[in-house]
Amino acid sequence: MENLKLKDFLDYKYLSNLEFSPNGENAGFVVNTTNYDDNNYQSNIWLLNNKTKKYSKLTSLNEERSFLWIDNSTIIFPATRDAKLKEKVSQGEKWTAYYSIDINGGEADKYMQIPLMVTAIKMIDKDNFVLTAKYDNYGINLNEMTGEERTKAIAKLKEEKDYEVLDEIPFWSNGGGFTNQKRNRLYLYNRVSNEVTPLTCEHTVVTYFSYKDGKVLYVGNVFEGKLEQREGIFCYDIASKKTETLLPIDANFRVSYAEFLEDAVICALNDCKEYGMNQNPSFYVIKNGKVELLKKHDTWMINTVGSDCRYGGGKAYRVVNGKLYFPTTVFKDSFLNTIDLAGNETVLTKANGSVDVYDVHGDEILFVGLRGIKLQEIYSLKDGEETQLTSFNENVYTDKKLSIPEKCNFVNDGIEIEGWVLKPVDYDETKTYPAILDIHGGPKTVFGEVFYHEMQVWANMGYFVFFCNPRGGDGRGNAFADIRGKYGTIDYDDLMKFTDVVLEKYPIKADRVGVTGGSYGGFMTNWIIGHTDRFRCAASQRSIANWISKFGTTDIGYYFNADQNASTPWINQEKLWWHSPMKYADKAKTPTLFIHSEEDYRCWLAEGIQMFTALKYHGVEARLCMFRGENHELSRSGKPKHRVRRLEEMTNWFEKYLKD
Repeated sequence: MENLKLKDFLDYKYLSNLEFSPNGENAGFVVNTTNYDDNNYQSNIWLLNNKTKKYSKLTSLNEERSFLWIDNSTIIFPATRDAKLKEKVSQGEKWTAYYSIDINGGEADKYMQIPLMVTAIKMIDKDNFVLTAKYDNYGINLNEMTGEERTKAIAKLKEEKDYEVLDEIPFWSNGGGFTNQKRNRLYLYNRVSNEVTPLTCEHTVVTYFSYKDGKVLYVGNVFEGKLEQREGIFCYDIASKKTETLLPIDANFRVSYAEFLEDAVICALNDCKEYGMNQNPSFYVIKNGKVELLKKHDTWMINTVGSDCRYGGGKAYRVVNGKLYFPTTVFKDSFLNTIDLAGNETVLTKANGSVDVYDVHGDEILFVGLRGIKLQEIYSLKDGEETQLTSFNENVYTDKKLSIPEKCNFVNDGIEIEGWVLKPVDYDETKTYPAILDIHGGPKTVFGEVFYHEMQVWANMGYFVFFCNPRGGDGRGNAFADIRGKYGTIDYDDLMKFTDVVLEKYPIKADRVGVTGGSYGGFMTNWIIGHTDRFRCAASQRSIANWISKFGTTDIGYYFNADQNASTPWINQEKLWWHSPMKYADKAKTPTLFIHSEEDYRCWLAEGIQMFTALKYHGVEARLCMFRGENHELSRSGKPKHRVRRLEEMTNWFEKYLKD
């Protein structure tokens, strides 16, 4: 057994986009790996034979991140293999090329070339598709331009590259750059005629869609000036070319998703009335023009179990066998569930951990999961039994020293809080050790007992690592998650009580404890250093410093801040300032490292800079490492070299202050 090293994540395999073939005999999935030299990720489609359970690589050009089955032996996928098309796109044209490949062998051939920048696609038949694509109200369509008109248009695009004109909010999005007047628009596409037909207007943003029997169901909002946090549900009939409104936008629901289920539509709606925008949605059924509550839900219908060992995604909601399949997060684990139109709900997975991606065929479920302290693998669930099918990352589990999380629950204010401790891997009970408190983001997410690379690295370097799920987190219902107007109070108390409990229970050097966290965890790190000097050092990542500045500068600030702080800068500026770590920065004494990405539009760079400046102004040791070309997802999907540098910065900071 050898120690887990900081750079070992570069060798991990990250699994995504798991899809059965129509007959269920095979399943396709994507394996994502890092390429350190090129500083990017490589993605290829693999096949799993569902009879033999053997798996093999199908594509090898390293850019196949998604795919679609069009029959039992053919897969199509988007790729940029055409040099001429690449040149057109570089000039400003909008194209997405799809290639087809036979799973039984042969080279990939171009299947269709869509004159749009496709964001998602579903098949109607082999020649017709429904899709969403990027649409720019202020854009220029070069695709059909020629001659002098094209030359002038290209010159205009080059001239405008130096400017961004904003006239709506949000005007940018984390990971999406500037989004002013840009929409995710719904289209039909015919590959024979190469024609695209828009189904939504220029100002509609589509957030979810599905297809069944000649009808397209979609969730969206129409806005100009300011995007409100509400959506409608609509159904487009391809034959009649008419759109029916099933749930009007002005009904004021946040719509997570909507799917056809038998002769009705099942959807997840949140009216935000009791617990605000983070209120867990409930199931509703739309039938015969009526919207009726099917089942009230007190758990979120997504997987919020945190890990820094995922890359890529997959479909979260599916309708199979007359039931809706969906994930939930309960305490520290995520589970796969079903519900039918009678409201009968069943939990399908029983094991602890995380169900990341899945598909269903007949009586079998395949899923990508995190089980125990293993990295992602594919599992089969049949007759209630889970079977591991792949071993992409098995060597990490068998060959590396890993620390198993020990439960360390505690009670604060009469509420039991879940907590865990990772011991140093070569733990000697006669010695004392330094420690690191790690705080999750969200705040409406959870830590579980799954593999977390940074924590395992620190445990391998001789640190205790401890982490918990304080109030404000997910998995325990609306009331537990509701800390609106309370940031930095009861959540802070939980974390400090947890620290007390851990220091009392384990042989930790009380003067050698560090603290770190990202996003909400970065907010809490900033808050902590302004309220106590018990930590020897801190590493604050993608943080929040000032709720007033965040309100007007980030992609979600104008509604998230207002909701979570129960105020705005004009209603009660003092309240926002009271909950801002900047207010208390003059009291900080803790040497603090700030990690922030230049293109983090969720918690903008100005947040980290403010805290850094405040500490330096008051004579406190501080360091800021900014990452160009990165956003809020640096720790999870940033460029490989940047992820290494981030973890090196943090680890070196802890080594400097926490080791004797």
